[in-house]
Amino acid sequence: MKKLISLTVSAALLLAPLAYTINAPALNLKVDAVSAASEEAPAATAKPAAKPTAKPTAKPTAKPTVKPKPTVKPTAKPTAKPTPKTTAKPAATAKATAKPAATAKPTATAKPVVTAKPASTAKPTATAAPAVTVKPTATIAPAATAKPVTVKQNVYQDGVYTAYGNAYSKGTEGAKVTIKDGKITDIELLRTSPKLIDRNARENYSGVWVAYKLMKDRLLGQTRDSAAAVDAVSGATRSSNGWKLSVDRAFERALKVKPADAVYFAGDHMGVDPEGKYAVFASYDANKLTAVKLYPLNAAGDFVDEKTYTAEQTAAIAAITPVLLANGSSTQPVAGFEAESKAAIKAFWDAEQNASINNTSAYIDGFYSSYGTARSVGVERADVVIRNGRLVDVKLYRLGTNLIDRGATAYAEVVKANAPMTAKLLANGSYIANYNEKVDGISGATESSHGWNQAVERAFEKALKAPAAGRYFDGKFAGVDNASRIFMLVDVAADQVTGIKLSLFGTDGKLIADDKLTAEQKTLVEQLTAGLLDKGVQIADVTGQEALTAAARAALTDALTNASKEQGAYKDGTFTAYGDAYDKGTNKADVTLRNGKIVNVALSRVGMNMVDLGKNAYAEVQKALPQLTASFLAAGTREGVQQVDAVSGATSSSNALKAAVDRAYGKAEVVEAGKAAYFNGAFIGVSTDKTVNVMVTVKYNVPVTMAVYYLDAAGKVKAYDQLTEAEKAVKAEIEITSPGNGLHKYGYRAAAFGSNDAEKEVSAKAVEAIKAALEAAGK
Repeated sequence: MKKLISLTVSAALLLAPLAYTINAPALNLKVDAVSAASEEAPAATAKPAAKPTAKPTAKPTAKPTVKPKPTVKPTAKPTAKPTPKTTAKPAATAKATAKPAATAKPTATAKPVVTAKPASTAKPTATAAPAVTVKPTATIAPAATAKPVTVKQNVYQDGVYTAYGNAYSKGTEGAKVTIKDGKITDIELLRTSPKLIDRNARENYSGVWVAYKLMKDRLLGQTRDSAAAVDAVSGATRSSNGWKLSVDRAFERALKVKPADAVYFAGDHMGVDPEGKYAVFASYDANKLTAVKLYPLNAAGDFVDEKTYTAEQTAAIAAITPVLLANGSSTQPVAGFEAESKAAIKAFWDAEQNASINNTSAYIDGFYSSYGTARSVGVERADVVIRNGRLVDVKLYRLGTNLIDRGATAYAEVVKANAPMTAKLLANGSYIANYNEKVDGISGATESSHGWNQAVERAFEKALKAPAAGRYFDGKFAGVDNASRIFMLVDVAADQVTGIKLSLFGTDGKLIADDKLTAEQKTLVEQLTAGLLDKGVQIADVTGQEALTAAARAALTDALTNASKEQGAYKDGTFTAYGDAYDKGTNKADVTLRNGKIVNVALSRVGMNMVDLGKNAYAEVQKALPQLTASFLAAGTREGVQQVDAVSGATSSSNALKAAVDRAYGKAEVVEAGKAAYFNGAFIGVSTDKTVNVMVTVKYNVPVTMAVYYLDAAGKVKAYDQLTEAEKAVKAEIEITSPGNGLHKYGYRAAAFGSNDAEKEVSAKAVEAIKAALEAAGK
C-alpha cells in the first residue's frame, strides 16, 4: 500500500506543471498546453444583476431587414401532420433554429411535409421523407461540474439568444444559448476573429481546444446563477470567463422585464461592417457610450498593424473616430471620407447592437442556406451568416442539373458575376428588397443574380425568430436522387405540390430532352408523374422499373427539402476526410453532400506521399473501392454508411473509408455536436516536395505523438541507415518530444528548428508535413 501511495505521489509531482484538463474514460490527467496558458491571461467575469422592475430607456435598435410575404392560404389546412406512411420510417428530427423554443443545434435535416389537397381537387400531394438523424461520434464526455438549480419563478422568455463577452484584440467569446423555463437547454460556444465570425476551433489557442466541450457540458442545464458559478477550464481561463459572461448577457436579454437602470452591457464591444473594411471597439457604461476606437481590417479579417497604416487610413481614422464618439450610429459621412465613413458607421451600429441589452433583431444569428427559383438548367444557392439581422458573410453557388456546384465550369458570365454580386449583397447587408434586374442584377447574368438574391431572402426567412406561416416557400424547386437518375422540377404553393416536371438522365449524365425519349421512357415518365401527384412518396413501384420509382421518390423528397423553411443539420458541398493512417499510407474520401444525403463520393487509397496509388494499391483494395463506392451511395446517409459491410480481404481499408465518410460529415455539421480542433486517430501529411512524411496521432482531440518518415522518389520510406545526420537529428527531436498523453511540442504553431543549416532545412520540410497532417486531422 505504501508503495502504491508513493507511486501516486510521484505521478502527481510529475504532472504538476501541466496546463489543461482532459477527461476520458478512466482518465483525468492534466496535460501540457505548451504556450496556451501564457497567451490566455485570466479575465474577471462581470455579472450584471437582473432587475426586472421596469422597462428600459428607449434605444435605437435594428429593424428587421426582411418582411416575409404571407404564405398563400391553402384551400384546406390540416391541423395535424399527414398520416399516410412513407416508404422509409424517418428518425425524429429537431426543429430548426428559426423557432425560438427550438435548440440551436439541429440534429437532422429539415422534415419536409406537404399537406393533402381537399378531395375535390383529386390530386393528393407528396410527403417528403426526411434524411436520417445525425449521429455524431463523441470522443469525450466529461461530467458537468455543477448541478442545475431549480427555478422557482421563471422571469425569462423562452428562446434563442446570442451574446458576446468583452472584446479584445483577437476577437471575443460568444454564446448562442437556448433558454427554456429559465434553464440552458442547448448552447453553442463561439470564439471569433476580429471579423466577428466564429473561428474554426483549431485556429484558437491550444488551451481552448478542449475547453469548448468541457464548458458546454458544465453549462448545459444550468440557470443563470448556477451558470455563473461553474468552474473555468484551466489553461483557458479568459475564454471560459468570456463564455460565462456571454451566457449571463444572454439571460439578461431574455428577461421578460428589462432592467430600468441599464441600457447597455458595461464593457468593450466589437462591431464589424458587413464588407469587413473596419472594426469598431465601442466602450459603454450602463447608459452611455464612453469611448470609440476604429481599426482597418485586412482581407483575412484581421486588424491591420498600426505600424503599416497608410496615410489615407491614418487620416480616415483621425477624421471619423471623434464623429462616431459624438454622434454614434446617427453619424453622417465625413466629407472626403464618405466610403470609409459608411463602413465605419455600419461597424459602430454592429457594436452598438452587441452592447444593447434590448437587442430586438428579428433573426437568430447563425448559418443558413437556401435556393432560388429552379430551372431546367439548374439553380442558384446561397450560404449566409447572419448577425444582428445583418448579412456578414455570403457564398454564392451555381448548381447544374445534378444539383452539384458547377464552380468554374458554370457559364462564363455567371462565374464572372459571382464576386460583384457577393460584394453587392454584403454592401447592402441583406438581400435586395425591391430587386430590379436592370439596376441590381449583374449584366450578363441577370437571371442568376436574381436567383442568388432570392436565395439570400429565403435564408433570412429561415432565420426569423417568429417563423412565417407555412412549412415551404412558394415557387419552383429542383430535386435529384442521389445517384442522379431523375431530375424533377416541383411547383409548390401554399404548402401543396401543384405540379411536377420529371426528366430522365442519360448515360452521359445529361438530361434527355422530351423529344428524344423512347416510347417506353415517355410512358414511364407519365406513369411516375401521375403517381407522384396522386400518392407522393407513397407511389407504388412501376413494374419492372422499381429502381427508377425509388429514384423518383428520392428526387421528390430532395425537392421538398430544398423548399423547406427549416435549416438542415449539414452544409451542402464536397468535404474531404481520411481514415486512420499507418506506415504505408491512408484512405481518402471526397464526399459531396446535399441535404445531408451523399450525392457523390470518390474513394481512394493514397501512399505515404499522399498520391493516389491507383493500380499500385493492394489488389484487394482495388477490388473493394468500386464496391464500397456503390454501397456508400446506396446507403446515402451518415448512419447508413456505418452499416455497410466491409469487403472481404480489405476489412481494414473498408473500415477506414467508413471512418473517413463519418469525418466528412463531421466537417459538414452546421453546429458541431462536440466542437473540437481535431478528430481522434492517426493522420499523415507530406512536405511540399514529398520527401518528408509525418504521422500525427490524436487522442482526446489533441495531437499527442508524431513519427517522421523520409521518402525516396518513388514515395517509399527510406531505411534508417540511409538517412543523413540532419535527418536523424530532426526525426529524434520530433519523436522524442512526444509525451504520449498531452499536446505534442510541435502540435501547436510548429516552426522550423536546428543547430545548423542542414537541420534547419530538413526541419522546415518536416514542419510542412506536420501542418499538412494536422490539416488532414482537423475538424
